[in-house]
Amino acid sequence: MKNMLWYQSLNKPIFTPPDWLFAPVWTMLYILMGISLFLFIKSRTKHEKTLPLVLFFIQLGLNLGWTTVFFKYQQIHTAMVISIVLLILVLLTIQQFYKVSKVAAYLLVPYFIWLCIAAYLSIEIVRLNP
Repeated sequence: MKNMLWYQSLNKPIFTPPDWLFAPVWTMLYILMGISLFLFIKSRTKHEKTLPLVLFFIQLGLNLGWTTVFFKYQQIHTAMVISIVLLILVLLTIQQFYKVSKVAAYLLVPYFIWLCIAAYLSIEIVRLNP
C-alpha cells in the first residue's frame, strides 16, 4: 500500500493509462508470452533454439525485476534503464523467434508495443520527477 501511495505522488505524463488498465493488459500479455514460448519450444525446426530461449528468459527476469526496482526500491532512474534494455531484448527475442516460428514472434508484438509505451512513461517519470 505504501508503494502505491508513493506511485500516486509521482508526477506522471497526462497520457498515463488509468491504474485499472494495467492488470488486464499485463495478464493478456503474459498469456500471449506463454503461448508464444509454447509454440516456439514445440516448433519442429533445425534452427538453434538456445539463444532465443536465453533472450526470452533474460527479458522475462528483467520484466519481473522492473517491478521490484520501481515500486519496492523506488529507483525510477534504474527502472528507466531496465525498461530500455528490456525493449531491446524483446526486439531481439522477436527477431530470433521469427526464425523458428513466425506465429510465436507475432504473439510478442503486442508486448513490444506495450513496452514502448512503458519505456516512454519511465523516461517521462524520470523527467517529471527530478
